[in-house]
Amino acid sequence: METIFTKIIKREIPAHIVYEDDLVIAFLDITQTTLGHTLVVTKEPYKNIFEVPEDTLKHLIVVVKNLSVAISNAFNASGVNLLNNNGAMAGQTVFHYHVHIIPRFKNDDIKVELPNQMSTLTQEDYKKRAAMIIAALS
Repeated sequence: METIFTKIIKREIPAHIVYEDDLVIAFLDITQTTLGHTLVVTKEPYKNIFEVPEDTLKHLIVVVKNLSVAISNAFNASGVNLLNNNGAMAGQTVFHYHVHIIPRFKNDDIKVELPNQMSTLTQEDYKKRAAMIIAALS
């Protein structure tokens, strides 16, 4: 499956690459949501997290950590958001596995808010949900 990321990996379109090895490549996101916003992408065109082999995923998360530290230091960020969308319903628009490293700064105007549904759930709801996940792991 050819994606914009595949074209970057093949050097068919330009990108500002900050890291590369045999399994992953990292480059500045063209949108630059914040200063230093970087994508870490698998070189193989896995569609989403469900397709990425475990060894590749383990390697990628170490690279994400190391780049997060470097980006934070380079731009004096106050924190980072790691964003990974899997599937169109989750907001994925490029179907080639990648993780966003989004540096955060005081007053950067970025809102990441998840609704709190705690007041609408019972202990039985939590027990059922936990049991469903545990069963799916088997």
